[in-house]
Amino acid sequence: MKLSHALRFSSSPCLALVGAGGKTTALFQLARELIAPTPSALHPSSFSLHPSRSSLYPCVLVTATTHLHVNQIELADSHWIARKPEDFAQLEDNLRGVVLVTGLIGGDRTKGVDKSILYWLHEVAQNRNIPLLIEADGSRQRPLKAPAEHEPAIPEFVETVVVVAGLSGLGKPLTAEHVHRPEIFARLSGLEIGDTVMPEAVVSVLAHSAGGLKNIPPNARRVALLNQANTPELHAQANRMAGQLLSCYHAVIIASLHPPSAICYKPTGTGHPSTAAAKSAASAQGGHPLSAISHPPSTIYAVHEPVAGIILAAGASERLGQPKQLLDWRGQPFIRTVAQTALAADLSPVIVVTGSHAEQVEAAIMDLPVKIIRNRDWQSGQASSIQAGLSALTPAPLPPRPSLRIGAAIFLLADQPQVTPSVLRALVERHSLDLSLIVAPQVQGQRANPVLFDRVTFPDLLALTGDVGGRGIFSKHHVTTLPWHDESLLLDVDTPEDYKRLEGWAS
Repeated sequence: MKLSHALRFSSSPCLALVGAGGKTTALFQLARELIAPTPSALHPSSFSLHPSRSSLYPCVLVTATTHLHVNQIELADSHWIARKPEDFAQLEDNLRGVVLVTGLIGGDRTKGVDKSILYWLHEVAQNRNIPLLIEADGSRQRPLKAPAEHEPAIPEFVETVVVVAGLSGLGKPLTAEHVHRPEIFARLSGLEIGDTVMPEAVVSVLAHSAGGLKNIPPNARRVALLNQANTPELHAQANRMAGQLLSCYHAVIIASLHPPSAICYKPTGTGHPSTAAAKSAASAQGGHPLSAISHPPSTIYAVHEPVAGIILAAGASERLGQPKQLLDWRGQPFIRTVAQTALAADLSPVIVVTGSHAEQVEAAIMDLPVKIIRNRDWQSGQASSIQAGLSALTPAPLPPRPSLRIGAAIFLLADQPQVTPSVLRALVERHSLDLSLIVAPQVQGQRANPVLFDRVTFPDLLALTGDVGGRGIFSKHHVTTLPWHDESLLLDVDTPEDYKRLEGWAS
């Protein structure tokens, strides 16, 4: 999975990176992923309209409000030194590849761009429909940091802010060797200088309004990037940290990002001239200069996002002759058991869609922390309940579209109390590996319920009509199967005989 996919970029993203432990690596990896590598890739048919698949662009603008080391200039295809917008009369005619814009070079560092340049670049990016990526604070190459009073310098027009933390700092002493601005980190985390930095301390800083969340625009998407998860132990620690961070971040990415190989040559006609030797090396490889760039061997291990649970409990149970939502399962109603299972699996929010026998069904779960949605149109079929559940993910008065906080939803059936939290957690974990569009358990070669749907599929689910469930869109999207050894997932209750069969399995 590419980092741009993990970030769920839409068209021409505007993003800022802050924190420590791989910002610049992530910055240029994103830029490379978003660049069309050959002229043929610029054909309109190669541009993705898929909401979770990043488009390719002829140019990506990269800049920084802080210092960059001069060696990092080599990661771009062209470098422009910014003094004032008037200096860029030729820039708009040379927007190709990864274009880095910085302030003046002093010693071994570039200066950050000022506010006027930043807003001019944003205008250019908007007018040309190209990405703008901004590094918005420094960390002196330490894996962890806490922001100073003047940091981070994030412009209010930014749509996504990625807060990076390097897990190689875990287990290290809280000193300037491992943490940039250790005194501030100590204050935010509750540690003393010299204490061992544990995962809880990093979570505290990342979740602090004066730490990782500092200066993030109110409407920006917040993503924590736990980088340098280079060992199984660090990977496991990152997974535990992710669960805690989802209360204040829209997503948590666990990764091991590595710097790219050297760039072979820079185009001429820029503010940073290329060398003859570099040009010769590129010519020897024959062809388009961007083909000389090697992508970094980085790994995205997981993308953690909130996953909703939507329980469909509106049916009339006509063949059964009584409301199956209220049938007994080990001493309590079906619907209560299913709701408790969803909550135990940490699905959030849990939405229960009622319809027929609504008052009785709702009374059985009234004391649980679930959101009850009554579907007045339940007789039209299951599609209306799916729509009611998805629409409930967005609070009024916003349009009826799912909240961008939700990464996916698992649809549970009220007549399957035998479903366990373990299978729900397994569906969520499988989805996190690559943001699969649909994940379904597979039992003895058969697809079973419950089924997870990525938010990319929500528009298709909302378009369903009649008595059609989520399987109505299986032909439109790839279905990832999760092998599962539990035959009970193939059971549901439509008739008295089905209920007896389920009771027999339970005994």
